[in-house]
This record gives sequence, structure tokens and C-alpha cells, in this order.
Amino acid sequence: MEISGGISPSMSLDQLQKKGSEDTQLQNFELELTGHGHGYNHQFHSMNALEILRETVRILRYNCSSFMIIAVLLICPVSAIVLSNVFVDQSIVKRLTIRFLLVVKSGGLPLRPFVKQSCHHFAEMVVSSAMCFPLFITLSLLSKAAVVYSVDCTYSRKKVNVSKFCVVISKIWRRILSTYLWACMMIVGCVTLFCVLLLAICSSFSVVGFSPELNLYAAMIVGLAFSVVFANAIIICNIAIVISVLEDVSGPQALLQSSILIRGQTQVGLLIYLGSTIGMAFVEGLFEHRVKTLSYGDGTSRIWEGPLLVIMLSFVVLIDLMMSAVFYFSCRSYRLEASDAESHSILETISISAEALVVQ
Repeated sequence: MEISGGISPSMSLDQLQKKGSEDTQLQNFELELTGHGHGYNHQFHSMNALEILRETVRILRYNCSSFMIIAVLLICPVSAIVLSNVFVDQSIVKRLTIRFLLVVKSGGLPLRPFVKQSCHHFAEMVVSSAMCFPLFITLSLLSKAAVVYSVDCTYSRKKVNVSKFCVVISKIWRRILSTYLWACMMIVGCVTLFCVLLLAICSSFSVVGFSPELNLYAAMIVGLAFSVVFANAIIICNIAIVISVLEDVSGPQALLQSSILIRGQTQVGLLIYLGSTIGMAFVEGLFEHRVKTLSYGDGTSRIWEGPLLVIMLSFVVLIDLMMSAVFYFSCRSYRLEASDAESHSILETISISAEALVVQ
């Protein structure tokens, strides 16, 4: 006896079971996101750095296409320019390095190879930051906003819509830019304060009569203390950018709110910053050694190693931006859980008006 339609009952049952299994997996993931979404903050708990990384990978897998487009269009061009130092004039770097060395020598520090290398690296970083600043306030800042918007859409279980994002970014761009400029001033102020304090301490030790080696040890201790302060400042600035995207605050208010929000979670932020810094430094070191210094005779190594390292750095930057956004949601939800309050992203309100504009 033949079955009408040419399909056996066993095959239909297998297909139904397979489809049911896929639907169950999708529902499980949506329920997992629901525990972290808006309106379900009471189910959220503060996460450590490893849990934030896992959450970031989970979000990346769930909405991979959007984040890959952001990485290719916005992050990769900036990474390529920063790694290659196309806009950096080495003559300016050399002159600035010499001035830094003169200042260091006047402060009583010995001109060891480590000190010379640090001065050169600092001068190169200053020149690179100044020359690439237009990129930082355009493509780089836009990539930060796009990543935060995509993470927010993922938690809200909404599709990432380019037209909506364009409308949203046109409304909030001014406050994002203001927050970024204030963050830059904060970072520059921290670096300037460190340099003044370092020179003051080393000069005082030199006047008292301490040897240059002791001055170097004192400078290392001051540098270690500064690195912790600088890392905290970077964390505050990163979260402030996220706050300026998701909430209706900007500038000093966003920085102040960021410092309050991460209180009690500073160790997690430091671990995230340390992991991202190590990853970026590793890729930059590989690019410096493999692409700028070495080549296989005719330079064929640069043809494939250069683009590969640019992609690697872009991926590290993407993960860092996503982890900052997830860290914000973790800190905010933990605060709201403690205060038994509810919060909704400002992007939900803006998206409603964006939908109206798109329809019109």
C-alpha cells in the first residue's frame, strides 16, 4: 500500500522533531536574552569579566551579521591607519622624542634604553593621536555608537535597522561627541598630571642627593600607580560613551554617572581593560615586527600578514566595545536590582520616533 504524497510517516515525524528541536533552541536563547533585557532587570546579576566575555560571544553569535558589517565598514579602516602610521611624520616624532629626553634628563632620570624607548613610544603615540583625531571623532566614534545600538537591540529582541540607526544617531550625535571630547580632556589631564608629578618627584630626589638609579625606581613606582589611575579613567570614559548613547545625558554628567555606576565593579572593569590592552598590544607588536621590520626577501609577507593583523585588531576592538556595552548593562541592572527600580533605554523612545520618520 502506498502513502499519498510520496512521504512516509517516519520521515514526517523526523522532520517535525528536527524542527521542534530548532524552535526549542531558539526559544531557549530568547529566554536567556529575556533574563538580561529591559523590564527583566530583577533577573540580572552582576557578572565577572569571564561571564561578560561569554555574554559578548553569545551576543556576537546571535547577531553576527550586524557586528561584522560594523567591523568591516567602521573599525577596519581606523585599525589599518592606526597600525600602519600612515599619517605619522617620523621627523616630528624624532624631534618630540629628543625634547622628552631632555626633559627626562633635567629631571634626574638616567637615559637607559628603556627610558629612551618609552619616550619614543610616547612621542609616537602623541603624534599619532593628534593626526588621527579626525578619524577618532568620526568613524571610531560612530563604530562605538553602532556597537552599543546593536547590543541594545539584541537585548530588546529587535532587529538592527540601518535606517533607524541613522535617524537615532542624527538625534544623539551631538551628545556623543560632547561626551567623547570631555573624555579626551580627562585623559589628557591625567597624562599631564602624571608627567608633572613624575618630574616633580624625580627633581626633588635629585636635589636631595639620591642616585639616578633610585630616581628610576621612584619613577617606576609612580608609573605603576598612574597605570591604575589611568585604567580607571579609561573605564569611566568608555562607559560614559555608552551612557551618552543609551541615556539622555552627556559631557561631565555622563562621566560622573559612569563613575557612580561602576562603583563596586571596578575590578571587573580593570580585568576587561587589561585583557583588551594585552590583545591590542600583542597585535600591534606583531604588526611592528612582522610587517614593518621583517619581510621574506621580496616583501611577500606584508601582502597577507598586514591585512590579517588589521582584521585581528579590528576583531579585538569590536570585542572590547561589545564588552563595554555588556558591562554597562550588568552594572546598571545590578544597581536597579538593589534599588528595586525599573529602567528603559532612551533608544526605545527614539526608535519609536525613528519608525514614524521612516514610514513617512
